[in-house]
Amino acid sequence: MDKNHNQLGNLIVAGILLGMGAAGFFDGIVLHQILQWHHMLTSVRPATPMPNFEVNTFWDGLFHAFDYALTVAGVIFLWRAASDRNTRLSLKTFVGSLLIGAGSFNLIEGIINHQILGIHHVKPGPNQLAWDIGFLALGVALAAIGWILLQTKQQNATT
Repeated sequence: MDKNHNQLGNLIVAGILLGMGAAGFFDGIVLHQILQWHHMLTSVRPATPMPNFEVNTFWDGLFHAFDYALTVAGVIFLWRAASDRNTRLSLKTFVGSLLIGAGSFNLIEGIINHQILGIHHVKPGPNQLAWDIGFLALGVALAAIGWILLQTKQQNATT
């Protein structure tokens, strides 16, 4: 039982880390690069002139490196969870953990970077507070759905 509990813990940690990495990559790729709504420091150093753009690009790169580190750590924990062929892994637990990780990433990044440090906002300009609040609300919703999935899995396991 203890080993199964450890495997389950590794699966949950894997899901959370992979969810955080995925949310970070989505933020960086979609919001920073494709839509170009913001870069890491656009509220402190606007993306123009070119030297400011280079600084923002550097910090975007560090942001992606952090996302990559989260993802690698998640893969390591997933490998550990799957290493015991006698342990049955749960898709519901994994998906719930992914959602908790993605939602937590939005909350942590949104509170620290958007609200406390103010280094950038989701979509600067008119209604920027609404975009920031929407980003936080999405984080809460994702984490809550993930938590519910984990709780229903645990209730099913005990009944």
